[in-house]
Amino acid sequence: MDLHVDGNAALVTASSSGLGLASAKALALEGANVAICGRGSEQLEAAKESIEDACESADGPTGDVLAVQTDLTAPEEIGNLVEETVDAFGGLDHLVTSSGGPPSTTFLDTEQKDWYQAYDLLVMSVVWTIEEAHPYLLESEYGTITSITSRTVREVSDGLLLSNSVRRGVIGLIKTVSREFAPEIRANAVLPGPIETPRIEELIEAGVERGTYEDYESGLADLAAEIPMDRIGQPEELGETVAYLSSPHASFINGVEIPIDGGLLRS
Repeated sequence: MDLHVDGNAALVTASSSGLGLASAKALALEGANVAICGRGSEQLEAAKESIEDACESADGPTGDVLAVQTDLTAPEEIGNLVEETVDAFGGLDHLVTSSGGPPSTTFLDTEQKDWYQAYDLLVMSVVWTIEEAHPYLLESEYGTITSITSRTVREVSDGLLLSNSVRRGVIGLIKTVSREFAPEIRANAVLPGPIETPRIEELIEAGVERGTYEDYESGLADLAAEIPMDRIGQPEELGETVAYLSSPHASFINGVEIPIDGGLLRS
C-alpha cells in the first residue's frame, strides 16, 4: 500500500534503536524525510546508516534522514531538535514520540528522585516535544502525533512500577490534545507488548546468564507463552503501524490507543 507520505517531514524521538528506529525506518521507506535522535552519537550514526541502507535497497521513492544528538530530558535540546528538523526539511508534518524505559523496580525500592526522573523521561519529554512541534504541525496539511507508550498503561507488569504508573500520563495527554488540536492535527497512541527489540534481547540474555532460561529461544518462548499469536512481535510490525497512523489512510483515526501485542491484552 502506498501511504502517500512522499516528501512529508517526520520527527521520531528516541529513534537510535528499538521501536523508535523501526518507526523512523518505516516512514523513510514510505518516502518521508525523517529526523531521528538519541543521546549517543555512535549509536545514532549507526541508526542513520541502517535507515539509509534499507532505503538504498528499497523499490520506489524513499526519504532523507537527519540525525540530531538529543537528550529528551533537556527542553532546550528538544527545541534545537525541532528547529533543525524544520530547517532541514522545510516544515514538520508528523511527530512520533518515544523514549527509553525507566529501570525495573518495586515500590519499596523506589526513591523519590526515581519518580521525578521517570516523569521527565516518559511524560515531560512528550509535553516538551509537542510544545515545540505544534506550530509547525498546525501549518501542515497532514499534521499527526503518534506516541509510542506500552501495554502497561492498561495492564501492569510485575517489577515495572514506574512504567506502570507514569506512562498513563502520556495517554491522558494524547487523549486530551486529540480533542484540542482536531481537526487540524490528529493524535493517537500505540501500546506495544513484547517485541523483539534490543531491550528484550538484553533481558532474555540476562535470564540465560541467571539460569532462568536454558537458552535465548526458550526465553522467547516464555515471553510468547500467553500471547494468542504464539510469538512475540517484530519491531517493523509496530513501525509500519506508526507509519499508517501518520498517513492520510488513517485520516479518521484520532484519539485512540492501539495495542500491538498479538492479542495479549484482555481488555
